[in-house]
Amino acid sequence: MSTERRVPRARPETLAKRTEILRAATATFGAKGYNRGPLTEIADQVGMTHAGILHHFGSKDQLLLEVLRYRDETDVAGLANQRIPDGIELFRHLVRTAFANEHRSGIVQAYAVLSAESVTDDHPGRPYFEDRYRTLRREIRDAFTRVCAERGMTVPETVDRAAAGILAVMDGLQVQWLLAPDDVELAEASAFAIDALVRAVIDPAPSALGDATG
Repeated sequence: MSTERRVPRARPETLAKRTEILRAATATFGAKGYNRGPLTEIADQVGMTHAGILHHFGSKDQLLLEVLRYRDETDVAGLANQRIPDGIELFRHLVRTAFANEHRSGIVQAYAVLSAESVTDDHPGRPYFEDRYRTLRREIRDAFTRVCAERGMTVPETVDRAAAGILAVMDGLQVQWLLAPDDVELAEASAFAIDALVRAVIDPAPSALGDATG
């Protein structure tokens, strides 16, 4: 006889309420940050009590982690197997993500605020962002490796710089866009920069800047 414990599935109304809470928390953390975003404000938005929020998520730290996971799920919701692609398709996915982000400023704002806060001591989101950037850099390196293999070329040593640069460009443009949405074209500027960095790896040319270190 099996002794495996079955975990009961959450009811649809429970899942719907959790999603409502996550959306409210995304808005609150995006506007006020994690430390200054009170659970009471989140609870008011969804017609619950502070204790009700804790019933669903256990703690404010856990709610933050669930908000970050919820943000990740929105990035891959329309992809096969809910995973980002490989090779040149990964870079196209990053461009499509930038275009999608122009229509979800709340999630973009929450990500920008929480990622900046995470560099502070003892922030509960720091391990998440450390792992996220480490994983994304690796996935971009792997995509470059596949593209180079398909072209019959050796992977250049610039690939690590390009991987970090692509993420820096995407996140930095999001901050500029949030501050000046009428002046900064988030999607088009992201596409331009990603394309330039990909070209710099797979079709390198002499630097237009010459020796900029001297």
